[in-house]
Amino acid sequence: MWRTGRVFCFGSAGKRAVGRCCNNPRRPLSSSAPSKTVKAEKEKRKRGREEAILSSQHGKPMKWGAKQETVYSVPTAPGQKKDTSLPFPPTYSPTYVESSWYQWWEKEGFFSPEQHETLPHAVDRTFSLCIPPPNVTGSLHLGHALTVAIEDTLVRWRRMQGYRVLWVPGCDHAGIATQTVVERKLLSEKGKRRQDFTREEFLNEVWKWKNEKGEEIYKQLKSLGASLDWRRACFTMDPHFSRAVTEAFVTLCDSGLIYRSEGLVNWSCALESAISDIEVDSKELAGQTMLSVPGYKNKVEFGTILSFAYPVDGHEEVVVSTTRPETMLGDVAVAVHPDDPRYQSVHGKQCRHPFTDRVLPVITDSLVDMKLGTGAVKVTPAHDHTDFLLSQKHSLPRLTVIKGDGTMTPPCGQWLEGVKRFDARQAVVDALVERQLFRGKKSHSTYIIPYSIRVQTHILLIANSCSSSLHRYRSVKTQNCRKWGESVTEIKRKETGLIGNPDVLDTWFSSGLFPFAMLGWPEQTADVQHYYPNSILETGSDLIFFWVARMVMLGKELTGQLPFKQVLFHSMVRDKHGRKMSKSLGNVIDPLDVINGVSLERLQEKVMEGNLDPREQMVALKAQSKDFPQGIPQCGTDALRFSFALFCVPQEYVKSVQPRQQNRNCSEVGSDIKPSDANTVLYHCVSVCLALLSPFMPFVTEELFQRLQPFKHGSVSQDSLCLQPYPCSSQLNHWHFPEEEKAFLLIQEVVRTARLLRAQCGLTKDKPAMWAACSPSQARILTRYGSAVWTLGRMSNLHIYCPTGADATCSAPPPEGSLIGVVDHTCQLHLQKGLNADKQIRQLSQRRDKLVPKLKEILDSLQSPDYLTKVPAHVRHRMDNKRAALQQELNTIECQLKALQEE
Repeated sequence: MWRTGRVFCFGSAGKRAVGRCCNNPRRPLSSSAPSKTVKAEKEKRKRGREEAILSSQHGKPMKWGAKQETVYSVPTAPGQKKDTSLPFPPTYSPTYVESSWYQWWEKEGFFSPEQHETLPHAVDRTFSLCIPPPNVTGSLHLGHALTVAIEDTLVRWRRMQGYRVLWVPGCDHAGIATQTVVERKLLSEKGKRRQDFTREEFLNEVWKWKNEKGEEIYKQLKSLGASLDWRRACFTMDPHFSRAVTEAFVTLCDSGLIYRSEGLVNWSCALESAISDIEVDSKELAGQTMLSVPGYKNKVEFGTILSFAYPVDGHEEVVVSTTRPETMLGDVAVAVHPDDPRYQSVHGKQCRHPFTDRVLPVITDSLVDMKLGTGAVKVTPAHDHTDFLLSQKHSLPRLTVIKGDGTMTPPCGQWLEGVKRFDARQAVVDALVERQLFRGKKSHSTYIIPYSIRVQTHILLIANSCSSSLHRYRSVKTQNCRKWGESVTEIKRKETGLIGNPDVLDTWFSSGLFPFAMLGWPEQTADVQHYYPNSILETGSDLIFFWVARMVMLGKELTGQLPFKQVLFHSMVRDKHGRKMSKSLGNVIDPLDVINGVSLERLQEKVMEGNLDPREQMVALKAQSKDFPQGIPQCGTDALRFSFALFCVPQEYVKSVQPRQQNRNCSEVGSDIKPSDANTVLYHCVSVCLALLSPFMPFVTEELFQRLQPFKHGSVSQDSLCLQPYPCSSQLNHWHFPEEEKAFLLIQEVVRTARLLRAQCGLTKDKPAMWAACSPSQARILTRYGSAVWTLGRMSNLHIYCPTGADATCSAPPPEGSLIGVVDHTCQLHLQKGLNADKQIRQLSQRRDKLVPKLKEILDSLQSPDYLTKVPAHVRHRMDNKRAALQQELNTIECQLKALQEE
């Protein structure tokens, strides 16, 4: 169900007609200029990115060195708990740390909501959500991995908070996408096409593919650490899910929300199937262009507009323009604007079709744009949306002239019957020239290639109960001639007049039922009662109209409730060049390649194994060579997940959290701490940090948690960290000492300055004595935490001197000529010289060169016009202190340099 790209194919238009074909600008009706502009800009950006990739200009490649890999080699049966009594490897190895844990979690049932009853911290609340079911067409890429990482973090967080949690895995049958992949596989391996199999035989081949690829996807999800309840895994064509689809279809029909009618659809000749409107991409051409079309040896010309004449009664003619001359065999009328003075004389008259001798009335309609083309429109209702509307308005017939396989139909005449559509195009042009009705051809600069259209029956869901903003997304069409999907043939109910049909439902219809069908709906199962509606939905923003809107409409109509009340959207994963991850671009990266590492050669083999356009393949290979010249190093699951977390969390939040993390529990470090108390504090800090980090990095935190248990006093509440209570601020109130934390900021700065002075004097191994010249309040803090300062600053003693006030604990002034380090504007550290003068001068000069630009930056900020009005008072106070400290340190350095230079 996850979108991995749109369908691109060429073909012909008509009844069960073609893939990609040209639009018909010959109809001079109002067009969507903004849409054309957007598409043109999109194509321009795409070309610009491709040129940037192919050019020689690119950034520095990622550098990394190979690290020693350590494997967990203890014999451990699947599901058996890992042995953590062994010593840690000398260097961190993801292969070692992440081994065996997931199998143990799964076997113990930690991911099941039933384990909720065993939690001592359980609360009477539920948390449920559904994973966007990935298509069985292939493996997951980093875009999917981002979704999994975010959702699993939410799930693990709620589970640790004591919620009853259900997260259901599943796969989507992916309709035409899967069918196309299997057809290509059968053609390459067995040399057979879909038409060579019966429906049952072909479906057996697709089920084989599903079983193979479904297991591969589930393996990827487990490697990503997704804590899904695998006992509830579902597939959108499982028997119970098929029953849900049937029930939904019949219920909507009984409610009068589904009916059959004629309409136009996008049709692909290569697939011989309808394509959903929102799965269609258009291609804009700048003019005459030769393009390759499947099934044709030579390239086909696009981007031109042809004009020809229709004879009118009374020796007159009407000239019309078209980009698709072969569709003129399906023309049923010519339309002009009622106020166009050029055609006043032909109102109500009739034209004669030159090839079929059919009579075509000249109709008038205000939809016609007099300024476009000749001002006259050929009306082909079976192959144009606007012409279809005109046929409804004027009661015109609809003639289909192109079959589903892209060949011309019998009504075209024996000379064209069975001829391929683009071959017929040239034959029609030659015949018009022969009859002297051809009026010329020219390049069409705003030419758009959409998917072709044809007349067929389809199903509409009118979502009256939903917001009007969703009405434009109400179509739930059947997909003609598809074999893989929920068959309408099997949905029969004579009492309602609903009969069988060989078509299958659009795959989005099935996936739209996922939030409640995965729980057992339409039966009122215990899961439906407990976990529906879902708590939230988390997905990518590209699925808003593909999936989210359908779930909202179907859920509201079929269950009477919204399937969820909150939707979280994450941003898209793009490559270095700003392109979205897409198999059609060849820039997708398998998350397992990041977890386990992969060589550049293997990355490029995967690109060449795909079915890419030659140019796209060239661009993809070039991009990989530039971006991953050494391949991708082994990163592990935890590193990948945490990088996604940093990717989604604003950096301002990270920066605001860092000071709090650094200051947590520092108040307990003092001279009166006993070793046993220090161990208790250390255990508490580490265990709380592991619990906080567990939802983001489950493997390494579980490994460390299990190794930490021998040091815990008392029994452990749960076997696994993933079931431990999640820390909350109220539980840490007794560890919060605001005054001590504020005081310890001075200790940190004193230690930093002491280490700087020792480095300047080259005393990296010695522990010298130092003097602190400070205020009385600072002296009391330094005295209280003296042992911490000595230990962390690596000094033998700290003499405290208060030049501004008498204190019994103060020592004598620091020795003359000592090296000075500034802590702040009221505190300085002194260290007796132990280094030659030249080296001290060089180090002091380097320090001064670093401080000058910092002071200038602060002064510029203080002198800005809106500084006093826009900057909060506490920020101004902090900036003033920082400015004073820098100025004090620079003055001290200047004095020291002067003294050293005079020696």
